[in-house]
Amino acid sequence: MANEIHSTAIIDPGAELGDGLVIGPYCVIGAEVRLGDGCRLHNHVTLAGPSVFGGENEFFPFASVGQRSQDLKYVGEPTHLQVGDGNTFREFCTVNRGTAPGSYTVIGSHGSFLAYSHIAHDCTVGDHVIFSNNGTLAGHVTVGDHAIIGGLTAVHQFCRIGAHAMTGGCSKIVQDVPPFMVADGNPAKVRAINSVGLGRRGFSPEAIALVKKAHRVLYREQRNHREAVEVLRGWGESDPAIDQLIAFVATTERGIS
Repeated sequence: MANEIHSTAIIDPGAELGDGLVIGPYCVIGAEVRLGDGCRLHNHVTLAGPSVFGGENEFFPFASVGQRSQDLKYVGEPTHLQVGDGNTFREFCTVNRGTAPGSYTVIGSHGSFLAYSHIAHDCTVGDHVIFSNNGTLAGHVTVGDHAIIGGLTAVHQFCRIGAHAMTGGCSKIVQDVPPFMVADGNPAKVRAINSVGLGRRGFSPEAIALVKKAHRVLYREQRNHREAVEVLRGWGESDPAIDQLIAFVATTERGIS
């Protein structure tokens, strides 16, 4: 399928373009950008490299994706951005490449990144995530699959947001948010499990009940997280969701919210 490229778009000769692209007015695609099939750039979009984008990604006006790290340690080394398929980057969304030579910022597939959301250097973001307006990651943050970052949420560097977790609007995240949990506040604390989200994603009532029971062990029984992990391990045969929760909490370095 032929590409539709507006006459005002500026595309570096070093960029690699797939098929079926729509590149609108005043877009800029830099050197060492690889753009997969079926991507759409509405207008005034800037893509910088080295960056690799999969297919069917959509970029709205004034998104700036693949720019150099804002880390003051960065002095121009070649670093990278890797993006999967089917993501939506809304207006003024920004994504930075890694900092150390050869390092990567990685974004999965089918994410929705709303206006003014920001993904800093060296972050790893999973599949099917939602970043509400102004959701902001500092460097080296990890976000699991199906996580939801609330509007105006700020996540401290090196924190982890677990799969299927959710943060409330205007939250300040300074510790890890375990999978399946809802965290809210400044600083954020886990308030409940994401029961509505788990139900929508096909978790069985039995699995949701186990996650709720695990939440009580972690947050209601006045144990530290190491003690709580041992209790959860003592359940023996459990559920993949509990195994995922144990693995996450057992490896926290910043503590859990």
